[in-house]
Amino acid sequence: MAFTSRLGSANAFDGALRNLSTRQTNVSNLQENLTSGKKIVRASDDPTGAAQAERAQTRLARIQSDQRALESQRNAIAAAESTLGDITSALQGIRELVVNAGNGANTAAERKTFALQITGLRDQVVSLANRKDTNGLPLFGALGSALAPFVGPLPTSPDYTYQGLPGQLASGEVSIPYTLDGDTAFMNQAQRDGSFNLSVSTIAPPRTLLTDTVSITNSSLVTGSKYQVNITAVVPGATPGTSTATYDVVELAPFATPPFTPITGAVVPDYPSAGPVKFAVTSIPGLSFSINGKPAVGDTVTVTPKASLFSVLDDAVRDIGGAPNANAANQAVAQALANIDIGMAKVSAVRGQAGDLLNRADRITDDQSKRSIQLEGDRSRAEDLDMIDGLSKFQNQQTGYQAALQSYAQIQKLSLFNFIS
Repeated sequence: MAFTSRLGSANAFDGALRNLSTRQTNVSNLQENLTSGKKIVRASDDPTGAAQAERAQTRLARIQSDQRALESQRNAIAAAESTLGDITSALQGIRELVVNAGNGANTAAERKTFALQITGLRDQVVSLANRKDTNGLPLFGALGSALAPFVGPLPTSPDYTYQGLPGQLASGEVSIPYTLDGDTAFMNQAQRDGSFNLSVSTIAPPRTLLTDTVSITNSSLVTGSKYQVNITAVVPGATPGTSTATYDVVELAPFATPPFTPITGAVVPDYPSAGPVKFAVTSIPGLSFSINGKPAVGDTVTVTPKASLFSVLDDAVRDIGGAPNANAANQAVAQALANIDIGMAKVSAVRGQAGDLLNRADRITDDQSKRSIQLEGDRSRAEDLDMIDGLSKFQNQQTGYQAALQSYAQIQKLSLFNFIS
């Protein structure tokens, strides 16, 4: 027995309608892909690809956030580096004024004029050292400081203080510090920097008595105390035409425990009475300097450690402006130049650190740019549409949709009533 299977027109109609609906959906989806430029419009389109694209987007957003923070840090360090350049220029101007003040032809009034000019530049240096960035934070705040890191001059010792925590923040993998260490740039340590001011008592012309600058012979012995050398006697020497001087060394402002044991009766033997003598003072712990001239009873040399670059500038203003004669002016100029040079070297060193940080910021930016390109490539491969492939598929689906429409139109005619008519 043979069986015959017959399909009604209603079944064919339903199949054509389902085919038409499917093709219309496919065309609509491909059109949505082409419009957005994405092959993944919803997570359901490709869960694995969507997860990969989301991870790439998250990492890209993190890089953008890190770069915004880095740019803020870069701007702060660039401002600090520029400020240190301004300070260096001001110090060079002060140095030129100090050199000019040492001219032996200057009168006391002219030295006071130089001191006033130095005062103006000194005030500029202090103001620049306390400069803030656009967020109101000190450029030289180190590990954290008050709104004005440097306070002074104070009536107590030290005359200038640093209101903060000295040190330099470390750079991170994607960040740099936003401040520089103002303590290293502007504050002094006797053991490390050797910034001392040697002042000589008033010497009546034509006699002269000057000193050179302090040298550190053993930094571990330097205490930062204040000392004074007193000439106690000048008597004829053992040889005719010579003299012998004796001096004491005392500690005026102890800084360490136990206190310094005074030196008494140190001898400068048999030097020509008619000419100057140069002798070294080496009895101060860790320090050495020379005295040159014709000593007399009552002469004193005071050795004072300087707490900061600002202290050095204050001494230059005071000692040059108040110098009663050429001997005092020469002594003040020599000490100011030596200590200003120490300060400029420290400022230049910190400025070099700022340059290194800016270079590191550039390297971080370059590395982050390379990572961004890689992550953008990962994201693009995961979710972006190949437009050529997408257009080809869309045209194929559109052609199939048109064919389905035509088929549906023909199936609509498969009706008994159409056949009867």
